[in-house]
Formats: sequence, C-alpha cells, structure tokens
Amino acid sequence: MALLDVKGLTIKFGGLTAVSEVDMEIGDNNLVGLIGPNGAGKTTLFNMLTGVYVPTSGKIEFSGERIDGTKTYDITSKKIARTFQNIRLFKDMTVLENVMTSLNYQSKTNLLDCILHTPKQIKEEREMEEKALNFLKIMKLDGKANELAKNLPYGEQRRLEIARALAAEPKLLLLDEPAAGMNPQETAELTEMIRWIKEEFKISVLLIEHDMKLVMNVCEYIYVLSFGEIIAKGEPESIQKNPKVIEAYLGKGA
Repeated sequence: MALLDVKGLTIKFGGLTAVSEVDMEIGDNNLVGLIGPNGAGKTTLFNMLTGVYVPTSGKIEFSGERIDGTKTYDITSKKIARTFQNIRLFKDMTVLENVMTSLNYQSKTNLLDCILHTPKQIKEEREMEEKALNFLKIMKLDGKANELAKNLPYGEQRRLEIARALAAEPKLLLLDEPAAGMNPQETAELTEMIRWIKEEFKISVLLIEHDMKLVMNVCEYIYVLSFGEIIAKGEPESIQKNPKVIEAYLGKGA
C-alpha cells in the first residue's frame, strides 16, 4: 500500500480546469519530485493534498485513509507537513517560537494548567523547547533561536520553514520550491540536507522545485505536470530525455 495514493485528482475554478485527472503514488521513505513550467498547477496540487483546496473530483488516500476535503489542521495531525512557495513565517515571533507553533497541537496540558502554570505545564513547555531547539540545530539555526524570524536572511528563513514543518513530525513532507532565492552554495547545502532529512527521519518527501540540478541530484522518481496534467513520470535519467518534457519546458521545435 502506498503512503500517498492520488487517483483522478481534478480541480476547476469556474470554467478553468487547473489540475486534471492526476494520478500519483508515493511510498514509504521515498523522495519524489514534482516539476513543470510556471503555471502548470504544481502548487494547486499541493494545496489539494494539504486541505487548502477541496478537489472537484478524484480522491486522495494517505496511509489508507481518505483525506480529500479534510481541513488543513486535521491534515497536519495526520502527519503531513509542508512549506510554501512564498515564505509564511510568524515574522514577529522568534525563530524558536516559530518552531514551537508546530509542537503545540501535541500538547497534553489543558487550559487550567496553562493559566496556573502548573508543574505539568512547565515540564511540557521545557520539553517542547528542547525539541524545537533540536530541529533548529538540524537546520543550523540554533544560534539564532531568539532572533525575530523577520530579521533572518532569506535563505535562513527558508530553512526555518523546513524546521517548523519537521517539528510536526510528518510522515510526508511537502517542500514547495525550498531553494527559491538561494545562492548556489546554499542550494548545494540544501540538497544534502533534504537527502539527510529523508534518511534520518525515515519520511517521504514530495518536492516542487525549478532548480533542475537539485531535482535530478536528490529525487528518486519524478512526476512532470504541464497545463494541469501529468505528461511524464519516471526516474531522473528518463525524465531528462523525455521529448514531452523537453517540449513542455522549451517549446516545439526546440
């Protein structure tokens, strides 16, 4: 059984079909790429997988459970986490506080514990802080735990988003253009980090990315989306040589 099983996924906005009849499978501990030209529908597909959009038709199963139409916060509790194409941090909160927001849903203390600041609540908050710091250390941000998120350089804000997503302890991590705005050195480090994350945490990763070098170096399998439809799928070597993929990116006659 696939960890993620997508069948016939379609969404229409008015008379426009943004994603059409998409089939996709991701197994346990897989690192999969989703590529395609600008406007192909990649982020729209992510938004359906994470409950931001409700599909017009088709189905999404995760760990054998139907999740299409499920609310975003319930998707997170089912162990799917994501980053965004446009960074969405709590910019006036500290780096540490941003990561701790992903741990709050795991809290076992009640409102009274929080109001009275009971030993149970103090202990749990300390444990959550330690966990958050560990995720920051993984992303090489532990030295900036007390800085405001908005004061981080762009590349570090990207890494903070990944740390926050990892703190939700996902089985499936969706990364929407994590290398956007990064310089070549930062991208090379991110490539190794994504590979390490997948192996260290034994999770699956679905990656949208325009940096083809990163995609080809890190992904085990790739889906190609064009005008909302899957036009090719396979291992990186075959995708690079696929005539439909070349045409989608370069146009006819290229």
